[in-house]
Amino acid sequence: MAIKTEEMILNMGPQHPSTHGVLRLELILEGELIVDVIPHVGYLHRCFEKHCEAMTYPQVVPYTDRMDYLSSMYNNFGYAVAVERLLGIEVPERVEYIRVIMGELQRIASHLVAIGTYGLDIGAFTPFLYCFRDRERILSLFEMTCGARLLYNYIWVGGLSHDLHPDFVRLTRDFLKDFKPTIKELNNLLSYNKIFIERTANVGVLPLDTAINYGMTGPNLRASGLAFDLRREDPYSIYDRFDFNIPIGEGTHGTVGDCWDRYYVRVLEMYESIKIIEQALDKLPEGDVTSAIPKRIKPPKGTIYSRVENPRGELGYFIISDGSLNPFRVKVRGPSFISLELMGELCKGHLVSDVVAVLGSIDIVLGEVDR
Repeated sequence: MAIKTEEMILNMGPQHPSTHGVLRLELILEGELIVDVIPHVGYLHRCFEKHCEAMTYPQVVPYTDRMDYLSSMYNNFGYAVAVERLLGIEVPERVEYIRVIMGELQRIASHLVAIGTYGLDIGAFTPFLYCFRDRERILSLFEMTCGARLLYNYIWVGGLSHDLHPDFVRLTRDFLKDFKPTIKELNNLLSYNKIFIERTANVGVLPLDTAINYGMTGPNLRASGLAFDLRREDPYSIYDRFDFNIPIGEGTHGTVGDCWDRYYVRVLEMYESIKIIEQALDKLPEGDVTSAIPKRIKPPKGTIYSRVENPRGELGYFIISDGSLNPFRVKVRGPSFISLELMGELCKGHLVSDVVAVLGSIDIVLGEVDR
């Protein structure tokens, strides 16, 4: 007589330490094997896009901070670029260089959280301490500049809220000098750790064609083998002036596009961000960072879709202007939302314990998923 079996549903979250925010994953299991994973989102929904309709263009900036709260500076950056294109204004050279410096510092800080918490998810505690120690130094640089450590409201339409502190350049150079050898220590501690490799290699493999079909961008796409980076492919600000490489997944410990590749692409991107920051610091011009900020922002009627390469991928702002002081519509294309769609695809056939490894590898922030 055959033994009858049936699928079991297991809920992971929303209060689960490895769901990287308030997320519920509905796991459909056949024994210990994953049949499907269904993400349930919306626990953090704050109506960001609807709020924008009741705000003037400058008042929207603090709201962008609160989407991907680990990449607030880049949320400001992307919104400012979009509105400036809508207005048809150019910002001073000094503003452009400072924006790039802040954006790349934010990329490093964001990747440090992704890497440190990923180690924690897998069971390695010490790398988490290393990563957060270095991230604190970046947050101190941000605090020195604008007074905030998480939500900055720093990059404004047409300029910046504050110029750099007199000690900023020196302290940033000191940080970069100290940080380079720290990445090597992190690699020895976590990246090349035998247990970590066994937990992440050949797990959650994302083939390149699947990544493209789902609209995946950022490190998750590059880990599948495609060197696509908006800073190079569709340059904005002054990124076309800098020399940097685009790391891609190479299947070092298994198949291209696995969890280890997605993790390690972020490690390599920190080296590239260091390069960009050093070049920007060397060429940082003098100037007034508030001279181009309009007294009243009232774009002509029209639409704009503008995209930037934030730490998680393509962050796009679609803005409709009706010629008034408030945007008629603001729609955001968030990279984490796209990445989360792939959970079912990446987890099929794996074990329950692998769900944690897969979810950590795509590096989502629920504030940006729900908005």
